[in-house]
Amino acid sequence: MARTTRSAKPQNRRGSPEAIEKRRAARLFNDVLGGRGAGAHKRDGRTEKRRQRLMRELESGKVRGARELKPLDVLVRVHELMELGEPLRSIRRVAKVRKAAVPAEEMIDVVSRLHKAYGFRPECYRFVGVGEDVLRSAGVLGAEGSRAARSRKRAS
Repeated sequence: MARTTRSAKPQNRRGSPEAIEKRRAARLFNDVLGGRGAGAHKRDGRTEKRRQRLMRELESGKVRGARELKPLDVLVRVHELMELGEPLRSIRRVAKVRKAAVPAEEMIDVVSRLHKAYGFRPECYRFVGVGEDVLRSAGVLGAEGSRAARSRKRAS
């Protein structure tokens, strides 16, 4: 009996990186030529709903009302909100800043590995209780330090 081979189902290309980049480029093109400009932070409906959901989850401390947010969940949400252009002060209003119960020496290697893997913004780590000294030792903050350290230098 002859075997029939199934023809492979064509892959959905809607989620491919090329298709996503095309959509982003087209939106930017339309915004620039449509008069809104690239600097105008007009969000589409999906992005605004996502921003609202992330803010709600940070405020309640729960993922879609089910389980508690883990520290990594908090980092991801804060980073994503900052990438969407949400000001840090509005995130601080809704998110509860956690205190780290782990000694700083134990956190340095973990934070260093996490930062190499994810590349979170340094401001995000403060929401999970990671201080500047740990960030500096882990290599997250460069030699120039944070904004607070720079302002202290200018005041001197």
